Amino acid sequence: MDIGLMMDSDYYEGQTQREAFDAVLTTADQAETLGFDSIWLAERHFSPPGSAALVPSIGSAPLLLATAVAMRTSRIRIGTAVLLLPLGHPVRLAEEVATLDHLSQGRLDLGIGRSSFPRAYEGYNIPYAESRARFQEYLDVMRLAWTQPQFSYTGTFYTCRDIAVLPTPLQHPHPPLHQAAATHDTFATIGTMGLRLLVALIGTPMAELASVMAAYQAAWQAAGHPGQGEVRLRLPIYVADTLEQAQADPRPSVMPYYERLRQGYLRSAQQFESAERTARAAQLATLTYEELLQERVVFGTPRNVVERLRTVQQTLGLSGFIIEPNVGGGLSPERVARSLYLFTHVVAPQLREAV
Repeated sequence: MDIGLMMDSDYYEGQTQREAFDAVLTTADQAETLGFDSIWLAERHFSPPGSAALVPSIGSAPLLLATAVAMRTSRIRIGTAVLLLPLGHPVRLAEEVATLDHLSQGRLDLGIGRSSFPRAYEGYNIPYAESRARFQEYLDVMRLAWTQPQFSYTGTFYTCRDIAVLPTPLQHPHPPLHQAAATHDTFATIGTMGLRLLVALIGTPMAELASVMAAYQAAWQAAGHPGQGEVRLRLPIYVADTLEQAQADPRPSVMPYYERLRQGYLRSAQQFESAERTARAAQLATLTYEELLQERVVFGTPRNVVERLRTVQQTLGLSGFIIEPNVGGGLSPERVARSLYLFTHVVAPQLREAV
């Protein structure tokens, strides 16, 4: 059971950019000290405080942040959740990932995806409609770069001729690949490709997890891959000494966060005529806090949280959890620190014992 900590590299109102970077690195230090198995860095673009961004963030270059974290830590694994592949060039990223794999002494996990929202693509002047095809070509090129002494590739978007990429990754044949899924068809695609799965409870409510996981595992087995695949669930967790406090403290920031998420789904649905995104927006339009507590977050006392996570893990056969400690960013540093202490000292040991 891998227990990881999600980091969006938050950038709050009234905070300097230097303070935001210092907070990221301090949190990474604390994650290793507290005993987390892994830390996961998001990629966020064009997300200043006060904007309509889902999360105000300075995390536009997660591999650079991951390199800084690798230099400060010695044990914890360092993941990306996720790198938006279509926004760069596959050869350059293959070189950078392999370099970081060496610098981290083989502690890198590579989470990859396309993003459910087109804003980043607009900023890079890349059509979002091309994102799926670009993603596949990008991944194909990176795998060749990591595994072949010399290779050529001719695709619609990327062409390479007789190149030898150095360094090659320290982990063989490359760092573990985890792909994020948000839409139903993506789960089956990831299973067919034989990649590890990252799924977020934010976008996929608890009631839908079993069906999408089944689609992933069925596609995995149909493609002839051994086992059932490996799945990590990313979910908001807040632990407090009393149930009343655990449910009351996050409420003022969590509900506005889900409204921003609804607006993001709505904008992208209107732009791309997506029935699934329209349905997501409609779900969130009527979401009550009581429904949120049941379907999209795990807030409670240590005992409550252990019971819920054990049930989810046993039902779905998860390989790990990635916890989001401050969804919406409204909790004070003191309350986040207390929650993380309770989680790592009370909740996590019981989860590991149950596996």
